[in-house]
Amino acid sequence: MSSTTGTARHPGPGRRTAARAGQRVAPYLFVAPFAVLFLVFLVAPILLALGTSLFARKSAGGLGFGGSTRTVFAGLSNYATALTDSDFVAGFGRVLLYGVVQVPVMLLLALGLALLFDSAAVRFRKFFQAAVFVPFAIPGVIAALLWGFLYQPGVSPLVGFLAGLGVDADFLAPGTVLWSLANIGVWSSTGINMIILFAALQSVPTEVGEAARMDGAGEARIALSVKLPLIAPALLLTTLSSVIGTLQLFSEPNVLRNVTSNITSDYTPNMAIYSASSEGQDPNLAAAMAVLLGLATLVLSLVLMRISNRRNGALS
Repeated sequence: MSSTTGTARHPGPGRRTAARAGQRVAPYLFVAPFAVLFLVFLVAPILLALGTSLFARKSAGGLGFGGSTRTVFAGLSNYATALTDSDFVAGFGRVLLYGVVQVPVMLLLALGLALLFDSAAVRFRKFFQAAVFVPFAIPGVIAALLWGFLYQPGVSPLVGFLAGLGVDADFLAPGTVLWSLANIGVWSSTGINMIILFAALQSVPTEVGEAARMDGAGEARIALSVKLPLIAPALLLTTLSSVIGTLQLFSEPNVLRNVTSNITSDYTPNMAIYSASSEGQDPNLAAAMAVLLGLATLVLSLVLMRISNRRNGALS
């Protein structure tokens, strides 16, 4: 009877080197799709806008009009033109005023609904959550058309109902049209922010609330002193996204512009950019305006993050 003894085979140096190389390359392969999309759809447009904003188109015909055009380096002249355009600057003032009112009202409403749905006292919670979320699922243009019908005198059942009560309501007047736009923003955005805040509240351990109740804290005290600090990151996220959305306001005023003369073609910065590019046929000036809008959004976001970090540091 004979027995055979086998020897274990170990991979050679070449195979080990290939395996190590594969391990080093694998993370980059997973990141590659995101990196490509990030470069193509974010970095490249920013660089293109920056480059376009530094040039201008000049007429090459006689006497400065007619004929062909040529592109020349303009430096910062497009930025100077944008910053000295009173209508463009006034658009920033409108959206900031819009945001000062619309963002807090919308977030307070979303937070209140999230806290309400987080409590055990609400019945048919999923139904009411879906009802609150539905306006967000409606495209902005459709929402603006709907509210434009409700705002327009002569055809609006809401205006007719108020007139029957002796209230002369003009939602598209110069002094009220901005707040009519803010109402559309609150109606459209409350649902998604409520969902984000509700999800954050659901992640708060139930033991935290139970411990506070054992210490004699009421539901209001638990909500304000226990739950809110724990969902601060979600509050910051909703605040930043709402502020960015405010500065990018476009669809609603652009649609309502067809039913009122109190909304001009440069009512908001985004509308001014669109007007300069399409109606004014000046993509270089529009690019400079877009860069300024992007910088304003970045600065405002950084300021809000700085304030939030300081407040969280003080609480901790």
